[in-house]
Amino acid sequence: MKYVILIGDGMADYPQKELGGKTPLEAACTINMDHLAKEGTAGLVKTIPEGFHPGSDVATLTILGYNPRLYYTGRSPLEAASIGVRLGSEDVAFRCNLVTLSRQDGRLIMDDFSAGHISTDEARVLIGEVERNLGGDPIHFYPGVSYRHLMVWKGGPTSLKTVPPHDIMGKDISPYLPRGEGAERLRDLMDSSMDLLRDHPVNRERRARGLKEANSLWFWGEGKAPKLPTLRDRFSLKGAVISAVDLVKGIGIYAGLDVIDVPGVTGYIDTNYKGKAEYALRSLKDRDFVIVHVEAPDEASHNGDLAAKIRAIEDFDREVVGRVLQGLKGDFRLMVLTDHWTPLSLRTHVGEPVPFVIYPPVNRSPYPYFTERMEGAPLIAEGHTLINLFISGKGNG
Repeated sequence: MKYVILIGDGMADYPQKELGGKTPLEAACTINMDHLAKEGTAGLVKTIPEGFHPGSDVATLTILGYNPRLYYTGRSPLEAASIGVRLGSEDVAFRCNLVTLSRQDGRLIMDDFSAGHISTDEARVLIGEVERNLGGDPIHFYPGVSYRHLMVWKGGPTSLKTVPPHDIMGKDISPYLPRGEGAERLRDLMDSSMDLLRDHPVNRERRARGLKEANSLWFWGEGKAPKLPTLRDRFSLKGAVISAVDLVKGIGIYAGLDVIDVPGVTGYIDTNYKGKAEYALRSLKDRDFVIVHVEAPDEASHNGDLAAKIRAIEDFDREVVGRVLQGLKGDFRLMVLTDHWTPLSLRTHVGEPVPFVIYPPVNRSPYPYFTERMEGAPLIAEGHTLINLFISGKGNG
């Protein structure tokens, strides 16, 4: 038996006036997901337990069957694993975004949480400059992909209050700066980064091209390394993970999965959807399980771009879901879902139950189409038990 999980990040949304009261999922052409919903086991699952921030870290752990109440220690330690940074027992990892801040009426505004989706090559130069000038024991900086990077603070604090930059797009950053023990050090580093990056050649070049400048660091998602049992230990499955996002790859590493790098993946609407599907199918030749994550719908939502979100959903359905479904042979089980809601109107995440479908069906609970508004569909309230239904085909827990 082969097992495949396909995640369209942030696809769930609220009804849109521009779409005649439909959600982007309902308005988009999703022939393959709708087919699966009609023929498979469809339902809703709560991927974000009460009291947890509705992020992809918590949601992806839940989807892979890890109860966040037991295993979640923070986002950044998961990303550290993906970029090969081994955390010691005293190390606290922080997500370190390159962001664009703009000054409006004397206030600093979060203009862009991704610095215009800065390229990885440009970002590596900037993070290298940050490490040379602001790093040094006990704090070090490590480059990741595009705007997503890592800071590790040996002996650092764990009781801080930090805020994801994508939650405060267009807002004054003052109320959202780090608070608590160690926050002053983080704020000083952010201030110093602005002085360092403002006239860096990379930013001068981006400015000349009319692109967003990466003019500040932003810290969030702190935590220590978790300890997870692997999927092989739990289900005797050898598997792989495919994603452009360090967070998801890091969770896969902790879960004992091989990371498969696909050329041309970006985490945005220009990502290599087709390649993800083809590499996933290829990975099943010598593995039992693969999880494929596509970030594009979530990024479109954070940018408030309805057209891009619909395009991302349609590309995911056609180039990933359709190709995988067509390519699967023999005994298999396929699950398609979103990890969390990312409403365009909010430009951030919410923790409402998300739609899922399992095919072939493990019980009869079809729905006419794939939507976040599955009235009367079964709800799996303890989301981490969904994987048991997916793997065993029995019950919901």
